[in-house]
Amino acid sequence: MDQLNLSPEEALSQILDNVNKCEIERVDLLEGLGRVLAEDITSEIDVIPFNNAAMDGFAVRRDDLANASENTPVVCKVIDEVPAGGHFDGEIHAGEVVRIMTGAEVPDSADAVVKYEIVDYLDKDGMPGTSVAFRAFPKEFDNIRRKGEEVKAGEVVVAAGEVLGAGGLGFIANCGVDKVMVYKKPRVAIISIGSELTPAGSELKPGCIYESNSFALSATALEAGAIPTQIGIVKDDFDSLCEAVKDAASKFDFVVTSGGASNGDFDFIKAAIEKMGDLKFSLVNMRPGKCQTFGLVDGTPVMGLPGNPAAAYCGFQILIRPALLAMQGHTCLTRPTFKAVLVGDRKKRNTRRMYLRGFAEITPDGQHIFTPAKNQSSGIYGPIQQSNCLAILPEGKVEGGKVLDGTVVDCIPFGVNEGAVI
Repeated sequence: MDQLNLSPEEALSQILDNVNKCEIERVDLLEGLGRVLAEDITSEIDVIPFNNAAMDGFAVRRDDLANASENTPVVCKVIDEVPAGGHFDGEIHAGEVVRIMTGAEVPDSADAVVKYEIVDYLDKDGMPGTSVAFRAFPKEFDNIRRKGEEVKAGEVVVAAGEVLGAGGLGFIANCGVDKVMVYKKPRVAIISIGSELTPAGSELKPGCIYESNSFALSATALEAGAIPTQIGIVKDDFDSLCEAVKDAASKFDFVVTSGGASNGDFDFIKAAIEKMGDLKFSLVNMRPGKCQTFGLVDGTPVMGLPGNPAAAYCGFQILIRPALLAMQGHTCLTRPTFKAVLVGDRKKRNTRRMYLRGFAEITPDGQHIFTPAKNQSSGIYGPIQQSNCLAILPEGKVEGGKVLDGTVVDCIPFGVNEGAVI
C-alpha cells in the first residue's frame, strides 16, 4: 500500500470510496447558491401564471385588424389602460383595444399586443378615450408571453443533483419557492503539526517559524464549499497528536493535518492513524508531496498532508478538494484542463508526476503558453500566489533528465470549477 507507484488517481479513488455524502438541510433560497439540490423542485403554479405583455403597447383582437395595411389603416378606440400588476375585468369588443404595459396581464379577449412604436395616435396621446390606428395585421399571440410558457404546475423546475446557479435561484423564486433542500457543507478540521510552529501575531522565538498552512488550507476548503475550522498547533508529540486527531474525528466530517507526514523521528501522523483507525496509504506518486497519508479514525476521513506549503497545497487540490465536493453531492469532480506550450526547459530527474506552479497566458497569435515559476521549492507559498495554474509533467523517466522547451503540457487552472468548459 505504501509503494510509491500509487498514482494520484488511485489515491483519490481510495479517498472517494471512504467518504459519504453529508446530511441534507433546508436553507433559504440564496444560501443554496452553488450547492447541490437534494430533492426535485416542483412548481405549484404555471410560470408564467397568466398571459402577459412582452412590451408596452395595445392589447387587440386580431380579427379586428385582419384588413389593416399601410394604405387602409384600421381605427380602434382605447377603452382602458392596464399597468403591470393591474387587471382588466371587462370584455374587448369589436373596434376596441386596451393600452397595456410590459408584464401586465393580457385580457382574455385579446390575442396579440401591438407595440406603441407602430401605432398611430389620432388624437391626444393614446390614453383611454382616444383613438389609435393600426397599419398591419399582427401574428397570433404576438408580443405575448403565454401562460405556462416556461413550466406548468406539477412539472420539475430544477432536478435533484443539479448545482444551483443564479439562474436556477431566479427560476425557483419565480415559482414562489423560498427554501430548498441541499446537502450540508462538510465541516473540516485543520490541524497544524510541528513544535517549531508559532501562531501569526505572536513573538517568534529562535528556531521557530510562523504557522501558515492552516490559513491556506482553510482557504482552499472554503473554495471547495466546505466549512473549515482551524484547530490550532499540535506539538511533535505522538500522544498529543492522537488526542487531537481523535477529538477532531468525533466532531468534524473530515480532518486535515499538515506536517509530520514523512518518516522522520518526529513524524507521527501515519502511526497515529494506524493506532487509532484504518490506514489506507501514506505515499503517492506525485511531486511535490509524495508523503500523503490517508485513513479513517472512528469512521471519519483523516488526511495527513506534508508540512511544506506547496506540497500541502497540491495535495489538497488534487486529493481533498474532489472528496469535499463529493460529500456535498457533486458528481463532476475533475477540473478542466487545457494544453499549453512549456516555456523553457524544465529539469525532471524524478519519476514522480510533477505539478509545476506557474503562469499560463495566450499569445497574440492565440497560442497558450505556460511559464513555470522560477522557484519550484515545495517550502514556499510565493510562487502559488503568483501562479494561475498547475502544469502536469507525467510520471516516468524523461530522456536527458529534462522536459524541453516547446513541449505541450496539460494545465489545471485555478479558480475554475469542475465541469466548466474552457
